[in-house]
Amino acid sequence: MKTTTLIVITLLFSLAGYAQNKKQNSMESKIQTIEDKMAIKQVVDVFSNLADTKEIDKQVLLFTEDGVVESFADGQQTSSLKGREQLQQAFSGFLSNFHTIYHQNGQQTIDELTAKTAKTTSYCQVILIGKQDGKEMKTQMFTIYKDEWVKQNGQWLIKHRTSNFVHRVVEEVK
Repeated sequence: MKTTTLIVITLLFSLAGYAQNKKQNSMESKIQTIEDKMAIKQVVDVFSNLADTKEIDKQVLLFTEDGVVESFADGQQTSSLKGREQLQQAFSGFLSNFHTIYHQNGQQTIDELTAKTAKTTSYCQVILIGKQDGKEMKTQMFTIYKDEWVKQNGQWLIKHRTSNFVHRVVEEVK
């Protein structure tokens, strides 16, 4: 009888310890997921801030070395860039046409998330002001970014971005 009671008590303590460990692992997993989602959102926002200040050299570091950006307007592909050098040249060249750049990031969804990869959808309105044909012009672009991410050395980086410019408005600033 004492042996049976001792076995039952030992089993109960073992099960309680197992349940506590499982609960702890679950909590750590949830915290890691929240941290990853926040880190990804931070990169999206920093990308926009760096575009606004034309710090392209820092902006391209948010992509993997072989990062890809494919851009579409009106359903047609307008460019495909690969690697930080191409990204730097294209982003710098485009933004040099404007003296004021302003990104407004909207909703973002994390469509897939693992420990090392993610897929997201982000909405953004971009406002660009600069001279065109001697006139001060404002261009508004409404953009949906579909991003594929990888986590390298503890940092989330964009591996592949599809930029879909769904609407564009150009008007003279008076």
